[in-house]
Amino acid sequence: MSETTETIFSKIIRREIPVDIVYEDNLALAFKDIHPQAPVHILVIPKKPIPTLADAESQDHALLGHLLLTAKRVAEVAGLENGYRVVINTGNDGGQTVYHLHVHILGGRQLNWPPG
Repeated sequence: MSETTETIFSKIIRREIPVDIVYEDNLALAFKDIHPQAPVHILVIPKKPIPTLADAESQDHALLGHLLLTAKRVAEVAGLENGYRVVINTGNDGGQTVYHLHVHILGGRQLNWPPG
């Protein structure tokens, strides 16, 4: 996969596919997952297309930190004061289905461990 590979998230960023956007800035976009796995399930994606976390480079360190701080802000706005889970699936064995790095925020109920 290259950084120019087209994904559903590329189309969401360009507003070709409608989603319920909950946050946006110049680096990231957050929206409700269309197949939620918890009462609150929000995805945070970078606008820069990085296929997987394994593809991130040292020059992406500020962007990666921004994604986590964005997840924190979005979780606060979503009212997840009792806690939440942040997940980044990486690669096929990690359960990644869209090859554009994304952060899952899951909450609104007690989450079990181990997850799967």
